[in-house]
Amino acid sequence: MKPAAAVAIGVAGSMALVGLAQVLPAASGVRRGRIRWAPSLAGVGAPGHVALTFDDGPDPGSTPAFLDALDELGWRATFFMLGRMAAAHPDLAAEVARRGHEIAVHGYLHSNHLRRGRQWTRRDVTAARDLLAELTGQPIRWLRPPYGALSASTLTAARATGLQPVLWTSWGRDWREGATPESVVEDVTATLVPGATVLLHDSDCTSARGSWKNTLAALPVLAERWQASGLEVGPLREHGGATGPGLP
Repeated sequence: MKPAAAVAIGVAGSMALVGLAQVLPAASGVRRGRIRWAPSLAGVGAPGHVALTFDDGPDPGSTPAFLDALDELGWRATFFMLGRMAAAHPDLAAEVARRGHEIAVHGYLHSNHLRRGRQWTRRDVTAARDLLAELTGQPIRWLRPPYGALSASTLTAARATGLQPVLWTSWGRDWREGATPESVVEDVTATLVPGATVLLHDSDCTSARGSWKNTLAALPVLAERWQASGLEVGPLREHGGATGPGLP
């Protein structure tokens, strides 16, 4: 084999390994697998407690309605905010924190980390963390990548910023065009596990238009079911269990 060909093969092999390292963490996207093998990443907490989380806000067209509904239910939740949304609505971001909710990072832009390099992802996550901490006065602990697309660049950014990645164990699939309040309730119920972290959305900025209304309408029904099951509801900071300190 000529030296040039050997070098070319070596470069191609190295590039393949780099690509594999970037996408390998995405295997955690298999919900049942991560609940079993990476409970901290999945957000498994103490049995009997549900961590309620919302992505994609703050949105002035929908988030205030969620804040009022959560007040009525006596619940506090974790809001995974987009930096660009918080920058556009700083007073609302601060209001979410003032109402007793936990603030977390969903990225500055809603961009798939599997398609982004480490430097870009680190800048994006750092910008979101710094902005949210400034606007809300809270220390920021959690990171959930957009689409739940965990990559090597996500993990690098998390370590660089001192954030802990967390996805979810249960979801309402509330972003879909065909979602209804009933489907949100049933999807959450069907995927609920002990110590669940539930993914919902308080904005439709990356979802079907008006989809947040289904989520909002589902909350009282979920409250009835969870109360009947003796479950407590709160933010990730109160979740305990596998969501303790440290990266997964």
